[in-house]
Amino acid sequence: MLQGFIVISENLPYILGGIWVTLTVVVGALIMGLSLGLVLSVAQVYGSRVVRRTVGVYVWFFRGIPLLVLLFLFYFGILANLQIELSPFIVSIIVLGLISSAYQSQIIRGAILSLPEGQLKAARSIGMSDSKAIVFVILPQAIRLSIPGWTNEYTIILKDSAVTYALGVTEILARSRHVAERTYQHFWIYILAGCIFLLLTYVGTKLFQILEEKVRTPGYTQ
Repeated sequence: MLQGFIVISENLPYILGGIWVTLTVVVGALIMGLSLGLVLSVAQVYGSRVVRRTVGVYVWFFRGIPLLVLLFLFYFGILANLQIELSPFIVSIIVLGLISSAYQSQIIRGAILSLPEGQLKAARSIGMSDSKAIVFVILPQAIRLSIPGWTNEYTIILKDSAVTYALGVTEILARSRHVAERTYQHFWIYILAGCIFLLLTYVGTKLFQILEEKVRTPGYTQ
């Protein structure tokens, strides 16, 4: 046990350095997922039948294939064949962002469908076009209602980010594994890694809860 604590104390700064890599991947994927998810959700609710089916296939594809398979498919397959050189770090953000967009589109879609149908009609009655009504009336409310879903999405992406070590991304797990293999203190090092992920999960969910309280409209419930 003493040896384990010594190893942790000596390598803690190196392992903690992976937090910034992990959080950058997570935040980048969340932002990309939100940006694409907004477009996909609107297309699935208000688009034509062809558009809705196309978005449905996209969502089905990225929700149905394991993350590790998609990472290898994009990095070693698609990008390699297209002779596009991107770092494992960027590829990880892109792949996690695409997966997140599929899930976030359904979160936002559900929020849009939960809103009263009369709001769009009311916006039309005062001269707003459908596009303006969606952007300025529907989406602000849907985004606010989607925050609890984003809390869950954050925790999922945070845990999934550990898989990116397979491409060589130097996040928390990759650094922990390097130290564990060098010092043979696998138990204590992976306990430390687990505690770091638990702490990041706790802090992230708390921040989303604070955001939810900040943007909540008094007297408005769904």
